[in-house]
Amino acid sequence: MKFGLNVPAVGDPSFLLDLAVTAQETGWDGFFVWDHLQGAAYRPELHDPWSLLGAIAARTTTIQVGTLVTPVARRRPWQLAKQVVTVDHLSGGRATLGVGLGVPAALEYEAFGESGDPRTHAAMLDEALPLIDAILRGDAVEHSGEYYQVSAHLAPAAVRKPRPPIWVAGGVGRRKPMERALRWDGFYPLDPSASEGGLSADVLARTVEALDPPDGFEIITALNSTSSVAALEQAGATWIIDEPKGFDEPLTVIQQRIEAGPPRA
Repeated sequence: MKFGLNVPAVGDPSFLLDLAVTAQETGWDGFFVWDHLQGAAYRPELHDPWSLLGAIAARTTTIQVGTLVTPVARRRPWQLAKQVVTVDHLSGGRATLGVGLGVPAALEYEAFGESGDPRTHAAMLDEALPLIDAILRGDAVEHSGEYYQVSAHLAPAAVRKPRPPIWVAGGVGRRKPMERALRWDGFYPLDPSASEGGLSADVLARTVEALDPPDGFEIITALNSTSSVAALEQAGATWIIDEPKGFDEPLTVIQQRIEAGPPRA
C-alpha cells in the first residue's frame, strides 16, 4: 500500500514546493497536484501544475510526482508528453500522469470557446493516449485521426522504462472509463455524489471485482471517513490519496496532515 497527497495548485508556489519536500521527509509516497485552469470565485488563483512539478522534481529525490488529473482534451498531446518527459528527467524517473476528461466543463472548456461535450473529450482522450504513450517511450509517431495528425519523432524518451505510468480517472460503475483504464496502468474511480469524494470500501470492492485488473495494475482511491485504511486496502486499493475537500481548504490545514505523515497501520 502506498500513500499520496493530491494538492490544489493554489497559493504561494514556494509554499507548495516546501509542502512536497515535507511530504517526502514525513514518509508519503506520492505528491500530486490538481490540473485546473480556474477555480471557484472564492479561490480563483491557480498555477500551472507541470511547471510546479518540474520544481518539485528538482527539490525531491524519492517521492512520486504527477497530476490527478490532467484533462487531456484541452491540451495538445505532444506538448503534454514533452512536459511529462521533462518532469521524469528532472525527477530521475518519478513522474506519473493521471488523466481524465476535465470538470466542470463550463470552466475547463466552454469558458474558452471549446465544446463542453464529455463524449468529445472522451474520444479525444482515447485518441491522444496512444500518441502520448509512444512519445514517452521515444518511438516515432505516424498518426492521422479524427482529432490529431502527427508525423514526428520526439526525443528524449522518458527515464522510466518502459515509460511513466498512466492512471485513468473515471466515474465509478461506468463501463467505458473502466475499459479505458484497463488499457493503461491504473484506475482512479470517482464518485461525485460522495460527501468526501472517496469511495467506501464496499463500493471500491465491487468496482475492483467488476474491473478484474491484471497483476501490477494500480487502484487509486481517496482517503475518507467512511472506511478505514485497512478496509480500503482489503477492498483492493494500492494507493490511498489524501485530498482536500475543495479549493477553499487552507493549505495550512493540508500542511498539518502532511506533517503528521501517512496513516499507515
